[in-house]
Order: sequence, then C-alpha cells, then structure tokens
Amino acid sequence: MLKGHQSWLFENKPSILSTATTVGPFEGQGPLAEDFDIVHGELYLGQDSWEKAERAFLEEAAKMAIQHAGLTEGQIQFHFGGDLMNQIVSSSFAARTLAIPYVGMFGACSTSMETLALAAYVVNSGGAKHALAATCSHNASVEKQFRYPTEYGSQKPPTAQFTVTGAGAAVVGQDGSGPYVTSATIGRVVDMGITDPFNMGAAMAPAAVDTIEAHFRDLQIEPGYYDLIVTGDLSKVGYQIASDLFKKHNIPMQQTTYSDCGMMIYDYEKQNVQAGASGCACSAVVTYGHLLNRMRRGELNRILVVATGALLSPLTYQQNESIPCIAHAVSIEREK
Repeated sequence: MLKGHQSWLFENKPSILSTATTVGPFEGQGPLAEDFDIVHGELYLGQDSWEKAERAFLEEAAKMAIQHAGLTEGQIQFHFGGDLMNQIVSSSFAARTLAIPYVGMFGACSTSMETLALAAYVVNSGGAKHALAATCSHNASVEKQFRYPTEYGSQKPPTAQFTVTGAGAAVVGQDGSGPYVTSATIGRVVDMGITDPFNMGAAMAPAAVDTIEAHFRDLQIEPGYYDLIVTGDLSKVGYQIASDLFKKHNIPMQQTTYSDCGMMIYDYEKQNVQAGASGCACSAVVTYGHLLNRMRRGELNRILVVATGALLSPLTYQQNESIPCIAHAVSIEREK
C-alpha cells in the first residue's frame, strides 16, 4: 500500500458510501448553497454557546451521513474526527453522543482530508467494514479562540479569512458504487517563519505545494491525471502564492484545473470575507457537498483534494512562535 515515501495507494479502492453537509446562514448565501444538505437560518442551533452549536452541527452531519448510507451507528466500526477547538472538544463531545469507537485527530483545517485518508486506510486494509470521517468549524467559536471575538469589532486586514460555519461527514465502506478513495499523500510540516494569524493563506501555501509535489513524485503521475486539483482554504492570497510556487518548482499545473475551496464557498462581490474562507468545515463541505455532487453528475472523474492546516494555538501565538503548517491530499475517482 505504501507508494513512494509518503503516499498510500489503496488497491481495494474504498467507496465513499455517503456524505452529509450542514452549514450556517452565511454559507447559505453563497454560490454553493444548493449543494449543502441543510442550511440553517441561525448560528446557535438552539444551544446556549457557540461551542455547543458547533458540536450540534457536527452531530447532525455525522448522523445524516450514516443514515444516507443506510446504516446505523452500531454498524460503523471507527469514527475519525477533529476540529479547531482546544482539545478538539467539538469532535470528542460529539463522539460521546455517537458512541462509535473514536480516533480524535488534529490537523487544523487539513482535518477533513486527514480523517478521510485514515478512514480509507483502515477500510482498505480490512480493519473496518465502515468508517466515519467528520469535521466541523464555527465562525464565532473559532474567531473567539484564535483571533478576536466578533463582538469586539476589530478591523481585519485584506489577508484575513472568514471561518466557515458548518460540518461535513463521509462514510467510507468496503463495497459501494463510488466515488472511490484511490490514494492519499500525508503531508510534512512546513514552516516558513510567518507569525501573522491574519495571513493563514501565505503560511499554508508552501505546505500545499510540498504535498502536491510529493503526491506526483510518489505516484509517478502528472497534474493532467486529474480533472481538478483543489486546495483547502488558501483563499486568494495563498492561492496566488501556491500558483507562483508551482511555476518556480516546474510543476505543470496548466495540465489541469486548479482551484481552492476557500475561493468557492462565498461570493466575493456580495459577502465581505476579505481573502476568502477558512476553517475545518471549508474543505469538508465544499468536497462532500459541491465536488462530490459534480462527480455524481459525471462532470468530474478524478479529483485531488489537498486540505491545508495551520498548526498554531493561542498559546504559541502569544509566545511569538511562527506558524507550522501541513497539507494532506486525497485522490477521489468516480470509477474503479
């Protein structure tokens, strides 16, 4: 299964049996609204805190994905989950409710593909018949923890990003009609010395390029193998830096279409999101909603999703540490 130095080739091609996405009202005003299963009209979801609301988004998406697969929680062997909150409490507390054997993971905004890669690995190796991959984020809870509470009213620079409110979940199984998870490349931590938490795109772009380059090298393929390569949440600033780095490293991205989830979920002209979107839910809801819907309609046959994450914490920021970043790539194909 190991291919090259840091990639897995899944010979049994685990199937994505089902997905589910649930988002907040702001995401429902964007261009991808019709691709989400549920668009909520408010942010609290009947809870008394933003953090509890975030957990509610995740529980809803996870239960919905399991139902869409025609399964029950008892038929899922493992739940791989994580989020941006300290001690990944949204995922861990949701796991308490789901009562599925749980592996908590932290990859910051790369968690969507980190969890999907591990779920596929376990299913491909026969370690599980069914596995759940799920993640979430909430604008109000994340902004409060990593930057400034929304109520504070601080101004943000053009490089800042807007955290997506929502959750995405996928059920991976041994048998199914696809789409299929065919390979994954696990990223290295890359730190270019950036310390500004309002410039995540610039911090994460080198990690994305490093993982994409490793994916091509390990699998001995070129960008043209895919109909679409999409990064997680580099948004406008990071997307441009990544594009420049592809040229510098002689990676022929012109063979395919390259886009970014953080540039797809919101309408730049109508929604004030600075550089674009971020958050664990960003790549999760765009992939499990919009991109997989396009695959099911036959518009895309092969895609590479490269979720990116900044591995900082409030503590490391207060101690003036630079921001280590990572990216994980997962290949999804319509046919075996």
